[in-house]
Amino acid sequence: MKKPLKKIVLAAGALLATSLFIVGCSNSKGSKTQVTMATVGTTKPFSYADKKGELTGFDIELARAIFKGSDKYDLKFQKVDGNSQYVGLDSGKYQMLGNNTSYTAERAKKYLYSLPTASTPSVLVVPKNSNITKYDDIVGHSTQVIAGTTTAQQLEDFNKSHSDNPVSINYTNENITKILHNVNDGQYDFKIFDAPSVKSIIEDQGLTNLKTVELSSAEKPYIYYVFAKGNDDLQKFVNQRIKELYNDGTISKLAKKYLGGDYAPDKADIDK
Repeated sequence: MKKPLKKIVLAAGALLATSLFIVGCSNSKGSKTQVTMATVGTTKPFSYADKKGELTGFDIELARAIFKGSDKYDLKFQKVDGNSQYVGLDSGKYQMLGNNTSYTAERAKKYLYSLPTASTPSVLVVPKNSNITKYDDIVGHSTQVIAGTTTAQQLEDFNKSHSDNPVSINYTNENITKILHNVNDGQYDFKIFDAPSVKSIIEDQGLTNLKTVELSSAEKPYIYYVFAKGNDDLQKFVNQRIKELYNDGTISKLAKKYLGGDYAPDKADIDK
């Protein structure tokens, strides 16, 4: 009786050792940190659904390139309404967001920014018969903006110095495609937005009653990925990959493909 019992004990020990080995291997392979990136998915050419319903666009494809082959992070995307993205960052539901996101000093107090990924020069979009030919001509005219955006702040500051004939600012939750339709139909007088998005929407939507006016700026209108505070390691990883993808030409290729031109940032801003 003792010998069979000994065999059973040895067999059980061997099975336990094998199980521990398998679990150990499983843990080592499955130990990647999940990174969920919030994005609207409706702002072509930065983040939108293709004909198959799959997310694509400059911000999406660059993010895929950044995380490709990572042995530390596993990336997934979550379509989120623009107003809910920062709420999700605050709660830890999302670790980063990317959706044609510009820099503001106010946001930088609360969130982490990546290195710039592309430049997005702004244009004035107006009806073809508009008398607006330069930025100062917007006095007394109407537009739509989303509260909390850089454009909203820009126009609010503009009105402070033009209180005698301010811009009529109408706050909305409508997306940029609908806003441009409203300008095209004569409901509002102008819209300030980035050139790549405007060009793409005008072509896709057949908005034949619109023209654009270039705006000059001393500052580079860059876009970025944004991270919740505390994700310093993730920020460092993304920044390192941005530098690598800038240097090997990937960012330029993606910008040409999705944004319609080489809107890659200046090298000096990447090497910071």
